[in-house]
Amino acid sequence: MQILGIRHHGPGSARNVKDFLEEMKPDIVLVEGPPDANDILQWVGKSDLQPPVAILAYQPEDPQQSLFYPFAEFSPEWQAILYARKNNIPVRFMDLPVMHSMAIEKERIEKAKTQGQEQKKENEVAEPTAIESADATAAVEGDEKAVPHFPIDPISHLANAAGYSDGEKWWEVMFEQRLNNEAIFEAVGETMQELREAFPKENDAREKLREAYMRKVIREAEREMFTNIAVICGAWHVPALTNMPKQKEDNELLKGLPKVKIQCSWVPWTYDRLSFESGYGAGIQSPGWYEHLWHYPKDDGTRWMSKVAALFRGKQMDISVAHVIEAVRLADSLAALRQLPRPGLYELNEATWSVLCNGENILLNLVRDELIVSNKIGAVPEDVPKPPLQVDIEKIQKRLRLPQTADWKDYTLDLRKENDLERSIFLHRLLILQINWGEKTHSSSKGTFKEAWRVQWRPELSVDIVDKGTWGNTVEEAVSSFLIDRCKSSSSLQEVAGLLQLVIPAELTGAASFVATHIANMAAATNDVLELIKVIPKLADIVRYGNVRQTDTDMILSLLTSMVTRVCIGLPAACCGVDENTATAITDDSLKIEHSIQLLKHQPFQQQWQQCLQQIAFNVQAAPMLRGFAVRHLMDAGAMKEEVLYNTFYSSMSKAVPPPEASAWLEGFLKGSGTLLLLDENLWQMVNNWVTQLNEEVFTQLLPLLRRTFAVFSKPERRKIGEKVKFEGSGITKTGTQISINKERAETAIGVVMELMGYSSN
Repeated sequence: MQILGIRHHGPGSARNVKDFLEEMKPDIVLVEGPPDANDILQWVGKSDLQPPVAILAYQPEDPQQSLFYPFAEFSPEWQAILYARKNNIPVRFMDLPVMHSMAIEKERIEKAKTQGQEQKKENEVAEPTAIESADATAAVEGDEKAVPHFPIDPISHLANAAGYSDGEKWWEVMFEQRLNNEAIFEAVGETMQELREAFPKENDAREKLREAYMRKVIREAEREMFTNIAVICGAWHVPALTNMPKQKEDNELLKGLPKVKIQCSWVPWTYDRLSFESGYGAGIQSPGWYEHLWHYPKDDGTRWMSKVAALFRGKQMDISVAHVIEAVRLADSLAALRQLPRPGLYELNEATWSVLCNGENILLNLVRDELIVSNKIGAVPEDVPKPPLQVDIEKIQKRLRLPQTADWKDYTLDLRKENDLERSIFLHRLLILQINWGEKTHSSSKGTFKEAWRVQWRPELSVDIVDKGTWGNTVEEAVSSFLIDRCKSSSSLQEVAGLLQLVIPAELTGAASFVATHIANMAAATNDVLELIKVIPKLADIVRYGNVRQTDTDMILSLLTSMVTRVCIGLPAACCGVDENTATAITDDSLKIEHSIQLLKHQPFQQQWQQCLQQIAFNVQAAPMLRGFAVRHLMDAGAMKEEVLYNTFYSSMSKAVPPPEASAWLEGFLKGSGTLLLLDENLWQMVNNWVTQLNEEVFTQLLPLLRRTFAVFSKPERRKIGEKVKFEGSGITKTGTQISINKERAETAIGVVMELMGYSSN
């Protein structure tokens, strides 16, 4: 038996494993990984399974409880599995099965909750001492034998002894980039043996279980008469598998382990996700660089710098061959000063920053994103076992030409085109299912027939798809079932109306009918007008924009007709006897209704709304802000005579009215009217005359309230208003010329003007 200690996702380790296996020619290969996934190893080696990919292990009853085990082309485990598949020899995973690890974690969480509740009850009786508090914390965080936390990783001690501040860099130089790899695995085993003796993890129960199960799988292979066994595992585990304890001790550890049901599948992975810790707690910061090392192990930096130069030239930067030569020379010099056999990523980055980037970190960040990390995404064969919902989603993606990409991709969809309309429907349906592959963004088009989307595929979306697969086998079926369930469980009329807004662009006729009926039933059962007014703008948007998608909106219009009638009848009474905050909220909602009704241009709605405003405007019991709002919008609609408007304005703003009430009336009157105040001279004069007749004491009292009124206007509107007040108050025309009037000369001209107009000068 040969035990090969490796670093997860290490290109040097992967090359060493590949070379060693080709020389050793084992009859079975055992790899650190979840035995639950042994059945899906048959797809490794097929051309359609292109790394980076990951094994997704999840609980069918609770898919959010899941783990990923990612592999890249340069992962030692991947190369070991690939070797076994190509040479038709058995290959098995040998780590602690996920069915046990998830069950153990589940029990730990439940135990922690129970102990936490008991501790809370004890705290209610007496205050705990400092020692008792520490004991309670330890009990919640784990068993009696808690996992110790090292101040630094054990390997970092070797790095520090060698003069490195970073254990990862030391490992990369010593094991991943070295050219002479003779007896490399013996050296790794001896190194780990010394570290384990110096820094034993005696209380790490999970590590003990993992290593006991690894030894169990090795013993099973030996019992099956395999004589040339190759074991590929993380370097830390090598001593534990080399010096095996008695089988009885391992059996005692593994006896009675809890378990849950687990399913596994292959899913695409991305290079940027390789930086995350996964099922075996491994992550790397530079997958793009490691891929380069895998393909060009003897590169002295020339190929890498050529890639960097090509990247910059693609961004229209002037990079010459001389730049590349000088950067490579600088990297070589840095490596020589640091006593390295050749430049590593650190040296190449410093040379790039100095020579190609001219010391600009932004350009170096571009190199990191595009080359060091990269945006590569893997691919999975269609015949890999997948949930039916995932199969349907992938089929639709392929038909609509919406590929899964690791980086953001922008789409501008023209809803007048059949394929773009279907894309929009599909993306809206995924949003309803809370599978956030696409994000709707602002479109530069002023029409309603275009939508802008940004899409980016993330591996964790596979878990969301599995989770939502319980609602149906197809996207349409799952979305409809999920939406109807949300509708039934919702007690808020506003929330259900929001669901209806989601349904319309998703083209779900059956679900739309159900949600609309549910809204009608909830609206009929409620007497809360303030809840109804929040729903009308959403329904109005559906009626207006539904026509762009050729959606039948008659059902929504009928529902909207009923609700507008009820609101117009009940709103005047709801405006009476309310506090300031409620009045502000009703005013804001009423403004939205006003916009919606003007948007729809439906004559019956406009007539009912004006009648409602008439009742509010002249009801002295209504909140002043709402009365001011009603008067203003009646004025805009031409439904109030000019004489009545002036009388109403000045009576509401007279000195007899308390200043706070007058200010509230004015706030409602000017709601959303910054530009109108500038353009309507009559409106301007009414407001300006009222302000100028205020004495200093009243003006000082009203100033904070008036500031709140004008604060909602945009900055350009406030600036224009200030300029207009300045010009009129100073007697300066808009051209900046001072007005100077000679009264004597003006009087002599009066007679001439009168005669020109046909009047007698007498």
